[in-house]
Amino acid sequence: MEAKMLDITVIPAYVHFGDKSYRDGVDLDIDEFYYKLLASPIHPTTAAPSPGEFAQAYEEAAKESDEIISIHVTSKHSAMYNSALIGKQLFNKKGCEIAVIDSKGITMWQGFVAIAAARAAKNGYNLRQIINRVQITIENLRALALLDTVKYAIHGGRIGKAVSAIESFLNVKLFITLRDGEVHPAGIARTHRKGISRLRDFMGSIPHLEDIAIVHSTTTGEAQSLAAEAHLLFPNITPRICRLGPALGVHGGPGAIAVILQRFATV
Repeated sequence: MEAKMLDITVIPAYVHFGDKSYRDGVDLDIDEFYYKLLASPIHPTTAAPSPGEFAQAYEEAAKESDEIISIHVTSKHSAMYNSALIGKQLFNKKGCEIAVIDSKGITMWQGFVAIAAARAAKNGYNLRQIINRVQITIENLRALALLDTVKYAIHGGRIGKAVSAIESFLNVKLFITLRDGEVHPAGIARTHRKGISRLRDFMGSIPHLEDIAIVHSTTTGEAQSLAAEAHLLFPNITPRICRLGPALGVHGGPGAIAVILQRFATV
């Protein structure tokens, strides 16, 4: 696992099915989650880790370093960033500097930001230099996702009900993108197949790429096919294929697939 190799500590969000609580990536297998999402009459909810959990993680990290960078999903759609800020205040150890960063993204968008920070740290950058590298990375990320249905995003409050009415009336698939940390509709496709075609076009529309991630909830074959086509477009890149974990799968639902692109940046 890349996070372990890069010494990245992952603090899981929570997924609740009624009164049953699971830690994302710890207590709930991804395939089991999507089965429950389809089968359970209860729509799950999500929750951020507590400030105390962040404070404890900072305490552990401070045993190895007096500079900590804490990178989180967009604050526009999650309480994690604010929880981490409070955790920083709770920890408040003299001589240890903590930078809490809003990645302005989700899934592998946040992942690319964390990887950039970890690599910079391993290369001997100080905290200010790492923060600079992080900000440049954020500026050079682009994302486009295809939702097979918007009903899960509606349940989670991520997309307005007017969009749901359009989908139901026209039987279309919705694209979403990220702008300044906010999820925005980015067009529609008449069919899932045409949606995948647009994701292919998106991959080829942005030159000078450093990295590519294909993130899917339940469509492994489609993800592998997109990754193969991305590799043909950019032979020097081996695209990452990742699963949309439970905390985000609650909102994306089955059939969701996204492309996250990282452009080269000069630091």
